[in-house]
Amino acid sequence: MRSYLLWFGLSLTCVGCGSSLVAEPSADVRTISRADFENRVRGGWAGQMIGVSFGAPTEFKSNGRIIEGDLPPWGPERIENAIDQDDLYVEMTFAAVMDRAGLDATGEQYGEAFRTSKYRLWHANAGARRLLAQGLEPPQSGDPKHNAHANDIDFQIESDFIGLMTPGLPREAGKYCARVGRVMNAGDGLYGGYFVTGMYAAAFFERDPRRVVEAGLAMLPPESRYAQVIRDVLAWSREHPDDWKATWQLIEQKWDKDDPCPDGALEPFNIDASLNGAYIALGLVYGAGDFARTLDVATRAGQDSDCNPSNAAGILGVMIGYEAIPEAWKSGIPAIANRKFSYTDYSFETIVASTIKRAEAVVRSAGGQVTADRLSIPTQAPLPPRLEQVAFGIPERRIPATDGAWQWGDNWLVPPAGMDGHPRTERVATAPGAEATLTFSGTAVVLLGELAGDGGKASVFLDDQPAGEFDAYIPPDTNDNALWHVFGLQPGTHTVRIVKLADRNPASRGNLVSISGAVVYR
Repeated sequence: MRSYLLWFGLSLTCVGCGSSLVAEPSADVRTISRADFENRVRGGWAGQMIGVSFGAPTEFKSNGRIIEGDLPPWGPERIENAIDQDDLYVEMTFAAVMDRAGLDATGEQYGEAFRTSKYRLWHANAGARRLLAQGLEPPQSGDPKHNAHANDIDFQIESDFIGLMTPGLPREAGKYCARVGRVMNAGDGLYGGYFVTGMYAAAFFERDPRRVVEAGLAMLPPESRYAQVIRDVLAWSREHPDDWKATWQLIEQKWDKDDPCPDGALEPFNIDASLNGAYIALGLVYGAGDFARTLDVATRAGQDSDCNPSNAAGILGVMIGYEAIPEAWKSGIPAIANRKFSYTDYSFETIVASTIKRAEAVVRSAGGQVTADRLSIPTQAPLPPRLEQVAFGIPERRIPATDGAWQWGDNWLVPPAGMDGHPRTERVATAPGAEATLTFSGTAVVLLGELAGDGGKASVFLDDQPAGEFDAYIPPDTNDNALWHVFGLQPGTHTVRIVKLADRNPASRGNLVSISGAVVYR
């Protein structure tokens, strides 16, 4: 991936807190041979690798429209792309925490590993790393009060490793989702992980893709937007069993609207977890167990068209197992099977081995048994978390820095034209005390600007009352542009006043504040 909870007051309802997600032993037990289990784990990791490599050339190049025509032809050498994909190495960060600290690793431990990671990040992941660097711990790093990208796709594409280690154990999957997913997400952004891991957990014992999607749906609070989206996909696909494009069009008309992400607001770009989750479901249902067809549909649906086929093919890889993945798709894996994924100590072979080891521990902790030749796994019914919905509002207007709604003090400057010769529209200040005011009508606003290694600080006043401050410094390889935001305002006219501060983050190389505009919501 390159590039809200129905908002009550400004509080979050806890998801999966306490012991509510601990599985109780059941008299019903399902068994799977060790050979079959290992084949399915291997198929899940291989499917992810194939899916992300297949979709990489089209990622976010078709937004709000189906990808028509020929897709880039597949060849065995293309699997090498998976080694450098954030879809894989980010989730391995969290797998490594479990391997070091055990299954009881805390959100703080996951957050610390994420904070010190060195790879490039965007959206909710970037927001989380920035907040972690400022001293916030999970779940605050994923809380929409602090992270403007809480509903984005991030945890959805990083949750596969949880599903792969919780075979037939959706409640156990939910327990780990609640810990890991809150590092960077909340609301539907968190539910994306529940949906994906629920499908993986079911895929070890279920061969019907529709039933697998239904198992993922059963992990979601029924009232959530995410659940509504997936119910629609299942219903529309029954009405149009032979026409995935008809179902895609219905998804587009109803659900590809009003993305609150500051980057997607009022733009065709949509990185919302639930919309892209619909495309995962679309690929699985219309793929009907065929590997190539599943990849094709999940990719052609557009938007995050490498993450979505990666999730879909990973789930299908568990359903059919590594040995049943057509040779044309997996033939390039043996040549790279012992190469480490970027920023990790894992290769394909070692992540498979560590997943198997973790899964055995999970099965035992859930009351199951592991022997030399089989796993006996207690049957678990899914237990959805409590409802939380991030209602940032509907994006209504983008207000560039050149708009008359802004008032700029004397110490705000227009930067010189860039190397491309195009004039710059943002306003920048380094002088302490520099003031700017935005007047807007709405219920929420996100201030946009440059977050960089030389960023400075500013105080913010909302309707003439102190409303905190923002720090425009951001760690290296962390990409975001949401300086400050507030939601849940009373409808009407509001003002945001920004006052440049003299102090700065000790890690910053400078003291610059750059503002490019704002997104206003109703």
